[in-house]
Amino acid sequence: QVQLVESGGGLVQPGGSLRLSCAASGFTFHYYVMKWYRQAPGKERELVAGVTNDGGKKNYAGSVKGRFTISRDNRRRMVYMQMNTLQPEDTAIYYCMAEGIGSNSEFWGKGTQVTVSS
Repeated sequence: QVQLVESGGGLVQPGGSLRLSCAASGFTFHYYVMKWYRQAPGKERELVAGVTNDGGKKNYAGSVKGRFTISRDNRRRMVYMQMNTLQPEDTAIYYCMAEGIGSNSEFWGKGTQVTVSS
């Protein structure tokens, strides 16, 4: 069974940091682009970051560029996102997503809550 399991979310103060992890299983991980999305209450889902299958290229939403860093470890089948200088507007449920190269295949995790508040 395909699984994407996020972890690392929690409550942090403004200016703090968190590192999200996504453990992948049940599919050929290195054939997939990996992405992080987030969705805040009352708002649409937003693409936060993405990384190519080999980890060679990364992209970020303008609102997080310079603060967040996506990475992957294909041997361990893990995706990470280091989040620094967190602000209240970063509060959201964060989702890990796998997108197949040259296919219509995609998989989603169930999300992990990140709350930034004093």
